[in-house]
Amino acid sequence: MDSKQVLMSQRLRKKSPSSPNFGSSPPSWSSVSPPRSSNYSESSVELAEILSHYQISDRIDEIIAALERNSSRNYSGTKTKLIKQGKIDIPAETPTPAIVSLTSMLWEDLVMKTPKKEYCRGEQSISRKKVQSAEKMIRGAFVELYKVLGLLKAYSSMNMKAFTKILKKFDKVSNQHASANYLQAVKASHFISSDKVVKLMEEVESTFIKHFASNDRKKAMKFLRPQQKKASNMITFFVGLFTGCFVSLFTIYAILAYMLRTFSSPPGKVYMNDGSYQIFSVFALLSLHLFMYGCNLFMWKNKRINYNFIFGFSPNTSLKYRDAFLICTTLMTIVVGAMVVHLLLQAIGVSPDQVDAIPAILLLFFLALLICPLDIFYRTTRCCFSRVIRNIFFAPFYKVPLVDFFMADQLTSQIQLLRQMEYAACYFLAGSFGTLQYGTCSKGRLFKDLTYVISFMPYYWRAMQCARRWFDSYDVEHLANMGKYVSAMVAAGARLTYEYKKLDHHSIWFPIAIVTSVVATVYQCYWDFAKDWGLLQQNSKNLWLRDDLILKNKNIYYVSIALNAVLRVAWVESVLKLKFNDDDHKQLRDFVLASLEVIRRGHWNFYRLENEHLNNVGNYRAGKEVPLPFHDMDSDG
Repeated sequence: MDSKQVLMSQRLRKKSPSSPNFGSSPPSWSSVSPPRSSNYSESSVELAEILSHYQISDRIDEIIAALERNSSRNYSGTKTKLIKQGKIDIPAETPTPAIVSLTSMLWEDLVMKTPKKEYCRGEQSISRKKVQSAEKMIRGAFVELYKVLGLLKAYSSMNMKAFTKILKKFDKVSNQHASANYLQAVKASHFISSDKVVKLMEEVESTFIKHFASNDRKKAMKFLRPQQKKASNMITFFVGLFTGCFVSLFTIYAILAYMLRTFSSPPGKVYMNDGSYQIFSVFALLSLHLFMYGCNLFMWKNKRINYNFIFGFSPNTSLKYRDAFLICTTLMTIVVGAMVVHLLLQAIGVSPDQVDAIPAILLLFFLALLICPLDIFYRTTRCCFSRVIRNIFFAPFYKVPLVDFFMADQLTSQIQLLRQMEYAACYFLAGSFGTLQYGTCSKGRLFKDLTYVISFMPYYWRAMQCARRWFDSYDVEHLANMGKYVSAMVAAGARLTYEYKKLDHHSIWFPIAIVTSVVATVYQCYWDFAKDWGLLQQNSKNLWLRDDLILKNKNIYYVSIALNAVLRVAWVESVLKLKFNDDDHKQLRDFVLASLEVIRRGHWNFYRLENEHLNNVGNYRAGKEVPLPFHDMDSDG
């Protein structure tokens, strides 16, 4: 059996009109869910019948054997000649393949003027890395296929169990014994009596054990049937413990600050210099965001929103709401404890340069913990977070799954945190720490220029992600979404210019800041309500909402719309300076506005995933789309 027959079978499978698509992934925002039909059992039976014709074990044996032959040839450095009917095709999900794909496309379109559907034929070589990527993709397809078959089997047994209970209830209420005849007919139906799904699952297991687990069944079952970890009571205990420690330390800090008259100092004099304040503010905003995320996880779990599937997380390693609260309370306990020590050392007359080393040490400690390679303190979550941040930073060269642009949206709400990190880095690295010249960073020209860059970066990353999604799907609405972030960049630049120049309301920059901010806010509110949340549907049975709602009380949605709109216009305070119009309260004003934005983002997160979940349910998406490393090279004309 050679690779020609294997790839020919793959071509026939692709061209088959009845080939099912196992759970296509939803877009960045989904369209309105279509009305759900009641023929799921029929479609499930048809799906099982179609799968039975695939002869999985025979076909996969051929595919794996061909890959092994090709990989063994290429490991020795020789070239492998592929047939003209097909080749291994790895999607351009990382920067290098993405750049190569883009340059190749431009070269063919602009220089060679080659039609898009025409491929070069002849000698093709497969690198070792490409074979390994192909193996990984096939292994992922096996795992997802096994998961979908398990869901189909569970659906059949669940319906049988439900039908049995309904009949028992009917017999009890009507004093009849009609259940026996109905149950006999149901048990004889093909949907219940067929064992094709079970046989397919056994074939998938045997093939996976043979080719991907070295005939080790226990190792294979870790991939096919991952066991979820049971919730530990120790996590709940430590959440309560650190919450109590945080409240106690914060109370002590407030009492000490009052006794030492810390906040009653003369105008222009503050007890905590800018560098220390910025670092402690960074931890405060981060802790608030973690708390809101923990609340999101709790609500998603309580309302049965399958966030693990939406984000693509593994259920046995994903962060639970107790874990998020544990991280949040631990972080705040350490930070408030450091603030108490900072205040005490300053009160007893320790030199300022030694006192200010405390927040710097604290920052370095948490950065070291984030990149620590040891399997401690949620290593899987830390690695996932680092990988997502890397993908965002190098947008648009990485393919954009939902978790990536969801995290990028979180960064657009943490611009103040990024600016405070910029100030802290300037303070501790540019010599201000040693000379105690607190105004060096805030008044420097380079610092102000970098502030523009920091304020634009989250919106730029998100816009590049939209551009990449448009490049992958050619959906024009991704370009419309990109326009939202471009308008936000323009508004942020206008507000920063008006703030730094310290102009009055008669300056030309004042109406520019107002107009650009209003346009960006209206644009963002519309996208929040109509696209991200799926609301504002005119023909919905729920006035200006949508047909399917997870929360029973509809008034909550109207209140949420109003709250999101109000928090979206918090920028009015920074432009009009209605209350805090002096430099002494500027830091407090910025911190309050940043906290309100974090709260708004946490509020936005729930409805965003609610809409995504309802669209997945409405379209019966129970499995993610896993592309196979094969590409049909024959054109149909």
